[in-house]
Amino acid sequence: MDLDKLTSPIRPDEVEWRVQNQTKDGQKLIVVPYVTNRSVMERFDAQFGWDNWENSFQEVGEGFLCTITVTLADGRKVSKSDAANRTNVEPVKGGVSDAMKRCAVQFGLGRDLYRYPKVMIQTSDKYIPDWAMRLLDNLVFKINQGKSVPDLIVLKPEHAKSLAAVN
Repeated sequence: MDLDKLTSPIRPDEVEWRVQNQTKDGQKLIVVPYVTNRSVMERFDAQFGWDNWENSFQEVGEGFLCTITVTLADGRKVSKSDAANRTNVEPVKGGVSDAMKRCAVQFGLGRDLYRYPKVMIQTSDKYIPDWAMRLLDNLVFKINQGKSVPDLIVLKPEHAKSLAAVN
């Protein structure tokens, strides 16, 4: 079965970048990409139809187990599961959402994000600045176009200014 709608490269509007850590000197953020839960639902709807897939959740330990079951064109059902811990912000909603996103990866959705380079943002802020979001979107476009990117990328404010000059 061709799962092109489900497994095609993640678009910038489907990516949520999260701060993973701040460097010890406090001058850079380390950020990582995640597929959004809304994108998971939209991709499953596009691939299987809104009525040919379902999810279920079970509370396990300190988190949640998500199982997604899809009905294939020939009527066979395929289920996959994965789990995630409760999150610090909105522990139940965040944990359920993370479990569903992790489960979607079992079907191939968002697996390409695991091959992304390590990304750092030069800032003393605790959050990703707006200027960096434009650069992160541009990075996703470059990766999707098959362009070569280094294993480590450090985004700086001056990069955003040069990108603005090009666009």
